Amino acid sequence: MSNDMILYQSVITDIRNIIAAGRESAYSAASTAMIMTYWNIGKRIIEQEQAGEDRAEYGKHLIAALSDELTKEFGKGFSERNLHYYRKFYSYFPDEAILNACVQNLNWTHLRSLLRVSDENARIWYLNEAAKENWSSRTLDRNISTQYYYRLLQTPQKEAVIAEMQEKTKAYQKSGFELIKSPVVAEFLGFKNEDTFLENDLESAILSHIRDFLMEMGRGFAFVARQQHIVTETEDYYIDLVFYNIELKCYVLIDLKMGKITHQDVGQIDMYVKMYNDLKCKEGDNPTIGILLCAETDEDIARYSVLHDNERLFMSKYLTYLPSKEQLRTEIERQKEIFYMQHPKLDDKDHSGQNL
Repeated sequence: MSNDMILYQSVITDIRNIIAAGRESAYSAASTAMIMTYWNIGKRIIEQEQAGEDRAEYGKHLIAALSDELTKEFGKGFSERNLHYYRKFYSYFPDEAILNACVQNLNWTHLRSLLRVSDENARIWYLNEAAKENWSSRTLDRNISTQYYYRLLQTPQKEAVIAEMQEKTKAYQKSGFELIKSPVVAEFLGFKNEDTFLENDLESAILSHIRDFLMEMGRGFAFVARQQHIVTETEDYYIDLVFYNIELKCYVLIDLKMGKITHQDVGQIDMYVKMYNDLKCKEGDNPTIGILLCAETDEDIARYSVLHDNERLFMSKYLTYLPSKEQLRTEIERQKEIFYMQHPKLDDKDHSGQNL
């Protein structure tokens, strides 16, 4: 072990423990847990830097050494650049109580945008408003860039400024990315690992436990139909499950697949979404989202099918049993990697410290 590694061993050990503790959190709290993990990493780095004059001479090498060790053990997300962001995150939001009051409604993309705001009063105002008004990360980013806080302070016509902001951000106030969960843990359906069941059985079990299923899917879902009949000039089609997401103001089509996803499945959900937009959506509805809920996702499909870089089509894995914490953590990380294969632009943002 190098001299640098010996010097930094205590902080490396502490941050390893912080990361491990953050990743043990349940799926539903994963975003919040990782945000607080980043905050605690930043706190520990600053504590190390402030530990005394005798440590100052090697303090400038601290982040480089941390990045090298943490990347070896935990993979992407701990570059020197990201560690600088985590440090800045803690220095900008040192009051854990204020952060905890808002963080449930925000993700790392929101907080990364807030690191651009040097004015503390403006930064805290944006933090509170984004949480209270459920701004999407794109809405927050635009409001910061257009000096929304200062314009509200300076104008006597606040209602006009607010109305203009709402109109200009309406198209991306909510993003489909925010409702996609993979894996979907549906142990409440009552299937056992060794059970053999058909798609119709899975569909029936979901409807029998619709309240639990909607809770697992996330906020804003309302059930619309099962096996909804769509008629075109040439054919009849049946969509497995149709929901409406009140927050996104759009229909969400779910196509159930028993096995591993195929390119034929992708073509089918793509057609259903286009068909639904044309035949069912009304004025005021945002474009339909399609989710392939399957027993196994696929890397090639993520990279090379029409799912790639598509903001309205997604694949998500379901589990009919409750995994252990370690199994769930491993599965979340795998599905996250596949998600980023499908959406590489988001991956670039994440690993520059911009998203989660």
